[in-house]
Amino acid sequence: MEMWLGYMQLILHGAWITIQLTVYGCAFALGVALVAGLGRISPFAPVRWISVGYIEFFRGTSIFVQLFWIYYVLPLMGLSLTPMQAGVLALGLNVGAYGAEVVRSAVQAVDEGQKEAAVAVNLTRYQTMRHVILPQAIVIMLPTFGNNAIELLKGTAIVSLISLSDMTFQAQVVRAQTGNTAVPFITILVLYFAIASVISFAVRSLEKRLTRGLDGVRA
Repeated sequence: MEMWLGYMQLILHGAWITIQLTVYGCAFALGVALVAGLGRISPFAPVRWISVGYIEFFRGTSIFVQLFWIYYVLPLMGLSLTPMQAGVLALGLNVGAYGAEVVRSAVQAVDEGQKEAAVAVNLTRYQTMRHVILPQAIVIMLPTFGNNAIELLKGTAIVSLISLSDMTFQAQVVRAQTGNTAVPFITILVLYFAIASVISFAVRSLEKRLTRGLDGVRA
């Protein structure tokens, strides 16, 4: 029993690493998605080209290759990253590319009448985006952003390939040391589901809060 308690502590330590990866990765992905998504609809052609190039590249290539490139190739160019930094960067850039399209579509889904009303009261493009369009677009983005966050959570398992001791890595250690496959992998299955449930609940709660007064704008 004491042996298994020790192994469970290993897996729980891995769960903490997974939570950190998820939180940092989501924060980074959100920032990247907003910048690239708004760049996608920028009136300046070079900004649009850069945004489209980023989105298409990271959606069109394997996250495994992206992770290995960031962790193993960047050091050859003088930029060494820790496994945690490499994992956050790879996950954030990959999920951020999908999130950018969510931002673009949500902004374009806001009723044209809202934009025309902003022009009528002499708001600048920046003021219109900040005070009129984005508050409504965020409500539209939230459900898909929640899905992206859960996908990022599940994607954290790939960092075990660069020896970062997340849940999946620790489960593999426990399996190798005990010869038992069922217990460690059932444990992390439950933990992944629990963390995903927390994300879903948080996103639904935030969506309800933000939709107060904006009942006509739903995803």
